[in-house]
Amino acid sequence: MFIIVGTGAGGAILAKELAEDNLPVTILEKGPYIKSKDAFEYYDKYNDSVDLLTTTCIGGATIVSMSNMVRALDEELLDFDVDLTEAYEYVDDLVGVHELDDSHIGKGTQAFLDAGRELGLKTMKMPKAIREEDCIQCGKCAFGCPADAKWSGKDFVDDAVEAGATLITEAEVTELIIEDNSIKGVKYIKDDNEEELLGDHVVLSAGAISSALILRRAGIDAGREIFFDPFVSVGGYLKDINFNTEVQMAGLVIGENFVLSPHFSSFIRANIPDDSVTDKDILSIMVKTHDECKGYIDDDGEVYKINTIQDIRYLAEGVATAGFILEKAGVDPNTIGSTVYRGAHPGGTAKIGEIVDSNLETEISNLFVCDASVLPISPGKPPILTILALSKRLADYLKKK
Repeated sequence: MFIIVGTGAGGAILAKELAEDNLPVTILEKGPYIKSKDAFEYYDKYNDSVDLLTTTCIGGATIVSMSNMVRALDEELLDFDVDLTEAYEYVDDLVGVHELDDSHIGKGTQAFLDAGRELGLKTMKMPKAIREEDCIQCGKCAFGCPADAKWSGKDFVDDAVEAGATLITEAEVTELIIEDNSIKGVKYIKDDNEEELLGDHVVLSAGAISSALILRRAGIDAGREIFFDPFVSVGGYLKDINFNTEVQMAGLVIGENFVLSPHFSSFIRANIPDDSVTDKDILSIMVKTHDECKGYIDDDGEVYKINTIQDIRYLAEGVATAGFILEKAGVDPNTIGSTVYRGAHPGGTAKIGEIVDSNLETEISNLFVCDASVLPISPGKPPILTILALSKRLADYLKKK
């Protein structure tokens, strides 16, 4: 029996691959099974000092992601004898990674792309896993797709269940069952009752925070470091641009220390002291960087972040570049402002080479971790495709094993 904890990018594809190979799989998900359009109701809350975007529901953070699919940390993972070349090719085809058709590139995104190229920046369309034939271009990607037009982990969980896997939702794993340094199963809470589930292999794909806490309860000292990609949104007034209804993050500028992507933020409008300005008059850009992994999770599950001078410098470089792009795109420079600092894509709490080996196995036999926890450094860009590829590689390893 394979027990998979979590239904984000790592757990979802793993469940699908194993179940479709006629292997016995049980999936435990802490959150509920929901409709994609309701995902915005399941964002997690942390302490007042951390604004971190994660969700607890079927599909995990993938269900509120922009379905951005970029490769990350290829060279860094090769240092641990992890070559994802074949896995990337498989996953690219499986989820349909491609640049959006021009029919789904709106005025705001096009203005971003044109301005980036005019400034001599490395500019491209964002690779995505979105089905244009289903996409209604509503701009609500981060709230959960109302048309189910983008890929999320929920898709693969459904495939796994159809192939024979068992899905147990609203089940919080509290403890690992271990005998003679080998995994034997898990304990979990459902409907206020503690249950036991026995299995030969357990894979933790509950996210960088939950997976780390489960490991720590088993005596593995995970979560003493954590990264999450710092980001802000920078934007201003551009009359009737209607960017708020476009597919979000459909363009990309790659800098040495940051990435930029057009992303609507309603908070920008609040910075403009003109009541006639509405959401349709805002063009904004997300500025995202990689950080130095100076944070930690305490034993109560609270997340703490330490911002270094390098973190701040990289973010400032990205903000300045975003300002140049916005002005070149036609945004009134007197209205350009920024949101507060936030974080996304937490990881690095159970790093490969430290907590897990190159096959993502812990010091406890047949206990694996496969989510952003295992990433050795912050990618500074969306990690979903890399996690999918790591999980595909793990699925192949487990099948052979």
